[in-house]
Amino acid sequence: MRRIDALRGTTPPKPHDARAIAALAANPGCARRALMDGAGVDKDAAARHLGFPAPFGQSPFAITRGNQFEALVKSDGCAELLRMLRELLELPIAEVAYHDVENVGAHLRHAHTRALFERAARGEHDAGTLYDHPLLSLDIAGHTAYLEPDVVAFQLEGRFHIVEIKSFAIVDGQADPAAVAAAARQAAVYVLALRTMLEELGHDPLTVSHDVVLVCPENFANRPVAKLVDVRRQLAVLRRQLTRMTTLDRLLEELPEGLTFDLEPGEDGLPLRRAADLADALRGVTARYAPDCLSTCDLCFFCRNEAREEGASDLLGRNVRDELGGVASVEEALGLADGTRAPREGQEEIARLLRGAERLRQDCLA
Repeated sequence: MRRIDALRGTTPPKPHDARAIAALAANPGCARRALMDGAGVDKDAAARHLGFPAPFGQSPFAITRGNQFEALVKSDGCAELLRMLRELLELPIAEVAYHDVENVGAHLRHAHTRALFERAARGEHDAGTLYDHPLLSLDIAGHTAYLEPDVVAFQLEGRFHIVEIKSFAIVDGQADPAAVAAAARQAAVYVLALRTMLEELGHDPLTVSHDVVLVCPENFANRPVAKLVDVRRQLAVLRRQLTRMTTLDRLLEELPEGLTFDLEPGEDGLPLRRAADLADALRGVTARYAPDCLSTCDLCFFCRNEAREEGASDLLGRNVRDELGGVASVEEALGLADGTRAPREGQEEIARLLRGAERLRQDCLA
């Protein structure tokens, strides 16, 4: 624990929210991210100090539209949401009871949430159907992260369903795959947190369904539509990454002695450490950049610049990188393709495939 705290340095650990935890599952092979998140390093502050700030965040218009849509879905005691749940989950009309946990003081919300779900899991008839603004928790490398799903729906037959409300549109039954994937990763965090809570209370965690209810506007109108999204794959990746973060000893052993990501903030909170020194420290830990990082990680522009300087095949995307196997750079791949570079041990197969692809390319050009 002392070594992981030394990586963060003198600043307190940055709390994780659901979006940040979901991003862990987006790139589970990145050692740099695993160590920085495990230590609670503020990656946004580091990126800004390095001169590579990531322009994350929604526009004020998108935030306003999202808040208005959520208010519509939850108006009149979640009447519109109940209509969709009755159709989607075959929720009996009699099973209608609404609890807004936000009305409880913030310091009591987590304890009140546990008490509500304890009663619901025991099958008490007045336990409720909808839980708005519940406060869940999840352990992230020794630190407790508090999470607030949009809604949790409880079905009398013994199943909990996470409801995720998003403002991106479902048009003709289809939505942006990247937006759906991001929503699924975030919902998987809530599923895991609720399963963990029920297990701690002595109940079966699998009563929390892996099918998440995704609510979006239909065809750019304000009328909401609900779809079930299976998050089992996202749950598996998230579990592996969280386990990896709690057992970082192997990664820590590979670090140079004295390496730290400390920004060394002064009395005014501004970093005193030279940006070049911080960049050298970051380069001491292997990253696994992919274009997807541009929408999930605060350090994305720094890592992309690093990959460009190295000519890394990571720039071409995960599919290309994985197909290339052990070929780390674009220059190396081109050399194997045109025969100017001899394959190293273990590269014989990919070299043969690259030469074949180059022959096809030349035939097409001719």
